[in-house]
Amino acid sequence: MLISILSWVEDQKKLKTLNHNKSSEPGGLWTRCDNCGTILYIKHLKENQCVCFACNYHLQMSSRERIKNLVDIGTWRPLDETLSPCDPLEFCDQKTYGERLKDAQERTNLQDAILTGTGLIDSIPVALGVMDFSFMGGSMGSVVGEKITRLIEYATREGYILILICASGGARMQEGILSLMQMAKISSALHVHQSAANLLYLSILTSPTTGGVTASFAMLGDLIFAEPNALVGFAGRRVIEQTLQEKLPENFQTAEYLLDHGLCDLIIPRSFLKQALSETLTLYKGTTFKKRGIIPANLQDQFNFLTEEKIRRKFNRHQNSQNKKAVFKNIPFEKLPEKLSLLNKFLYDPSTKMFDEAVLKSKDLEAISSTYEEYEQFSSIYREILISLHLLLREDMDTIYKT
Repeated sequence: MLISILSWVEDQKKLKTLNHNKSSEPGGLWTRCDNCGTILYIKHLKENQCVCFACNYHLQMSSRERIKNLVDIGTWRPLDETLSPCDPLEFCDQKTYGERLKDAQERTNLQDAILTGTGLIDSIPVALGVMDFSFMGGSMGSVVGEKITRLIEYATREGYILILICASGGARMQEGILSLMQMAKISSALHVHQSAANLLYLSILTSPTTGGVTASFAMLGDLIFAEPNALVGFAGRRVIEQTLQEKLPENFQTAEYLLDHGLCDLIIPRSFLKQALSETLTLYKGTTFKKRGIIPANLQDQFNFLTEEKIRRKFNRHQNSQNKKAVFKNIPFEKLPEKLSLLNKFLYDPSTKMFDEAVLKSKDLEAISSTYEEYEQFSSIYREILISLHLLLREDMDTIYKT
């Protein structure tokens, strides 16, 4: 009996080792199918586009692998590669949001949960966005929303067909309302692309596609394709059962269930996806009597690197200004008039002694440095007061001249 228990423990350890990090681990050779449990050789699995040989179950696939299998060789041109997220809310749970981002970026070698760019599918130009579930569950933050919006606007200006491959757990909670705002932003950009410019948008649903992504751009496609047995939904199955007080069907929130109820147009196995897309794009491209669309005049151009750097520096300055509250707490305001008057004398008469000679003669480095820091703080406050007075006087003079 003891031997059987020890062997069972060893088997469980082996299973955990096989399932640990799966194909994302560079040194791993084997993985296990999530559906049937068959042990699979990773090299052969990738050659089969991450589809199980035993049960044809579609395992998760990285964004780079999807691009490699869909886009013609040598035609992929990425967009907004340097766009990376920040931490505007300074969110912290067990770890800070910044640490989670850094860990995800090092593990996946991605800046965020999506890759966008242009390429050719059987010599037909398309604008393609591919989400990656391995980056924080493919959650949609402000950078994901911005990259998708820029891709849509670029496709609208250039007249490209738009394809978005969805794999996400929903909006990113660490960014709060900023992540929810991306739903409306992407939807409005899609409205211009589809309704104003009359261009095609294809949405491809993979497992899983849930939450805010399902509630926005994933279900807005002119044609909606899905992979077999893909999990697609908004809320969780258990939440819906508890709310409705009903037992849901076994195939609820699957691609087949969506197809039966008219929410999906076609279920395509991964091995036939490129061929199906090629035939669909060829049919659309050869359509006669197309209705010409109109691009709004206020459709903004894409940001260049210089503009992005200006925005980033402006945000950093804003963050530094927020930290001034901590500085003001340490300032003795009861001595402020005396210090400012002394500072004013020093500005107009450099011979004025700014620092206490006793402190300087004592050669106490900490006291001297604290004295310098104190006067630097007062000088910055004095400078801001002078600038404010100058602006107020200029406004008063302008009003006088106008009257």
